[in-house]
Amino acid sequence: MKNANSVKTPSDQDKETITLIESIAREVRKDIDTGILPSIKLPARGLDNVTYDEMKGYLELGGAHKLRTLTVNTARSFAQTLRLMATSRAMVESNDFATKREAYYISKNWGDCRFDEQAESDAIMDDIEAMASMHGLSREQLRFYPESHGGSVAGRLTLIDRNSATGRSIEIDCANLGSGAYSIPRSTEHLGFRTDARFVLAIETGGMFQRLNNHRFWETAKCIIVEMGGVPTRATRRFIRLLSDTQDLPVYCFVDCDPYGFTNIYRTLKVGSGNAAHVNRFLCVPRARFLGVTPQDILDFGLEDATHPLTATDVKRAQDALQNDPFIKANPAWIAAIEQLLKMGVRAEQQALAKWGLNYVIDQYLPRKLADESGFLP
Repeated sequence: MKNANSVKTPSDQDKETITLIESIAREVRKDIDTGILPSIKLPARGLDNVTYDEMKGYLELGGAHKLRTLTVNTARSFAQTLRLMATSRAMVESNDFATKREAYYISKNWGDCRFDEQAESDAIMDDIEAMASMHGLSREQLRFYPESHGGSVAGRLTLIDRNSATGRSIEIDCANLGSGAYSIPRSTEHLGFRTDARFVLAIETGGMFQRLNNHRFWETAKCIIVEMGGVPTRATRRFIRLLSDTQDLPVYCFVDCDPYGFTNIYRTLKVGSGNAAHVNRFLCVPRARFLGVTPQDILDFGLEDATHPLTATDVKRAQDALQNDPFIKANPAWIAAIEQLLKMGVRAEQQALAKWGLNYVIDQYLPRKLADESGFLP
């Protein structure tokens, strides 16, 4: 675990986390005292227990559950679950945290119930997170942080962060960071926002983010730009979600025109993923819409000779999405777009727009797209 920060008054969410862990511990103790084999009820995680509700706007974990009961065969995993929950409680009380890797190494002092591989600790942590999510709590509230931080942010936004040593507020003006940008921290729950922006532009690649930031696109477009860097991390998704919700801002996504960009990067940001259905309601961004690059953009912006053929993997991913992805299947516009891409047999990157000039994306493409938001994909 990292060095503890200064002592602070527990938040309501901290209190809820401790209450949940203690209530589960009491139930286990009650079962033991009455001679019943103790058990812990956990949501069943898997694609067969995932649904998509258009009204809610994200892939949601279903009602199926599993019981982790203390038996001869499960004694080790049962003990690991309790020890990891106890670690969470201790970190909340001391205002501390642990990365997933650190959580694995903490167990080396647990004797026979230590984790042999990180895959074991990750699986137990996911189970605990799934259980906590049913009570409105995320992994970050349990104080288990991902290894990776979020993406970069620039534009018309003032962030209210805090000094971890003193607890005092710090204001960071994302419009005055020179040629750099604000880096989203691993946990974003404590951040506050102040902005006059009209929208958030979430950008797939670091290179495109740098171009838009260097030319201060966000100034004239009156927006905030966020670099996703491929599939956005948990921290990036949570940051964008909080920014969108608290500031009532739409989110427009600027992503490569290929099946991976559609079904992995954009879909994950907007509705989440099947494997993490237990936390999608915290991380997804229901107000997100797909600005581009779309298959129709290839034709409308004359990019036919700046494309690449779809690979066999591209084709398979697109076909799988049409057949199995609940979000794609629920949206005729996405079905049409993917079918159009398959018929064209090509894919296009954001950088293909440089065919018409390095700043064509700033001077022509984005202004034209933003002038007709009705043309965005859902």
